[in-house]
Amino acid sequence: MVRHFLDVEGAATLPTDSLLMVERAVTDLLAVQAMGTVHGSAGLGKTYAVEQALTRAVIDGRAGRAPCWVKFPSRPTMRLVAAALLAELTRVPTGRGNRFVLTEQLLEELAPPPGGGGHVVVVDEAQSLNTECIEYLRYLHDHKATRFALLLVGGDGNWKVLSREPMLRSRIYRRVSVEPLTPAEVVRFIPTYHPLYDGVDGELVLLIDDHFAHGNLRHWAAFTKTAATLCAAAGTDRIDETVARNAFTLHGGGTAA
Repeated sequence: MVRHFLDVEGAATLPTDSLLMVERAVTDLLAVQAMGTVHGSAGLGKTYAVEQALTRAVIDGRAGRAPCWVKFPSRPTMRLVAAALLAELTRVPTGRGNRFVLTEQLLEELAPPPGGGGHVVVVDEAQSLNTECIEYLRYLHDHKATRFALLLVGGDGNWKVLSREPMLRSRIYRRVSVEPLTPAEVVRFIPTYHPLYDGVDGELVLLIDDHFAHGNLRHWAAFTKTAATLCAAAGTDRIDETVARNAFTLHGGGTAA
């Protein structure tokens, strides 16, 4: 099961346009084993949307194999990328081989299986990669011996790297830019996000968004976690302005836009 930020009990998955577009993009990438990217500012639900889409794909049998997730420290070397990817794919710690030895092993591991259904490789926080490392992933993906879907998930810096390189940019089959919720989307979706907001006036929901959340789903999760605790202490199951302003205080008065 995909986890909500802070494990907010009772939180629902919001069928936002971004979430639906990520699910469509993942479906398309799996169908043709292509390369894609999902990017946007922190806290907008990029990783959550990808996890949910891939979970459904595994359940439906469209993913073939369990997705391989990797994340790297800032500015890793190509050898580190190769070693981490191989270890995640094989579930076996890599030895001391150099990048070229590891690459040969990766090419074998990423070869299409006889029955179809190749690997799905997801690189989270891909903005930490430099151009050389992203080019290395592109090399693995384009190699005639391999066939797998490759999805780069990260901040807007991820797209800046890709868009600077024509060879990389031209290979992106699906690109989804995840944006903050608009005020109209906040009023539409937040009342269904958690029972605390059921039946709450839209003006109060917009006050919370304007003063604290700014269309950011991670901010909404943090606020909801705090508000749920305050409501429980007050013996109420629905948020009001007093609870909202007390929650603002507990979060330092609000969150900068």
